[in-house]
Amino acid sequence: MTWDYFVYILAQNINEVAEFPEGFSSGFVDEVTTRFYEGDREGARSRYMRETEGDFQIPQLIQNVIPNFSSLPSPHWLGIQVDFELLTPWYSKDDRLFHVMDNPVRKDRVFGVPFMAASSWKGMLRWACRMEAGLLEHLEKHGGKLEGWRDPNWILHLFGNEKEKKENFHRGALVFFPTWFNKIGFEVINPHDRKRRAGTKPIYYEVVPGRRIKVERKPDGSEEKVEIEGAKGTLSLLYAPWPGMKPEAEPVDVLMELLKAIEKLLTTYGISAKRTVGWGTANILRWRAFHKERGTAEKNARDGLWNEIQGWLSEGGSP
Repeated sequence: MTWDYFVYILAQNINEVAEFPEGFSSGFVDEVTTRFYEGDREGARSRYMRETEGDFQIPQLIQNVIPNFSSLPSPHWLGIQVDFELLTPWYSKDDRLFHVMDNPVRKDRVFGVPFMAASSWKGMLRWACRMEAGLLEHLEKHGGKLEGWRDPNWILHLFGNEKEKKENFHRGALVFFPTWFNKIGFEVINPHDRKRRAGTKPIYYEVVPGRRIKVERKPDGSEEKVEIEGAKGTLSLLYAPWPGMKPEAEPVDVLMELLKAIEKLLTTYGISAKRTVGWGTANILRWRAFHKERGTAEKNARDGLWNEIQGWLSEGGSP
């Protein structure tokens, strides 16, 4: 008898067949990873990629905790949701150390579902807001350094101070929620030797796939290009200011800038690690806003949603 879980897998010659997405965090990953490190590197990795690539159903328990802003407790709060489809792959490195892939995508530890954490949304959206406020021009003038940069009041109002700031520290008015994805795919980056102009060693990435073209062979031998939709997700955030919060800001002064930054982040900057090579860009499908007294607004474009929110603000003074 052994108390070593991975030795037990090899000794019993266990071959896990797990349903997904739960299989991404259960014995299936442990089994193929154990065989990978025992020497069957190509076989284990090929089996993992073959069996995990594709779509899966997000567990109902996760669907039940996706925020529903239809019954907000305060008329001063505003819920915002943005549905999007990935055009290019999304990647964020998982913190699981023992894995068959060198670069596994981040997944929930219990359900195995790929997700973008609320903290990641906050950091990226704060950066996008800073770019809208002139951060790029500041970096160009100061040799790429952030020294001397001060967030304008509308950004402090939305996001609060940096964690390192001890004096006058306060949280922001925005509350963020995670985004869950229902697809797994794989990308390969193959660095080339400059002299031989040939690949050196392929680097595999497990990703949430974007929209792509797949070539399918017909029975008559001809080939047909088929466009496959990218994974879809929803950005959910809650604008929830409280009485007396500082710095004070009028919703009309901050919400328009926030919506502009959301659109720029998703469609231009990207929300993925390795976004400097174009990963993580998306097409926005739908904008929604929720209010306790004024109901729900749903629009195809940012300007349409903003016009609706402006009408709410002019009617009652609060969102």
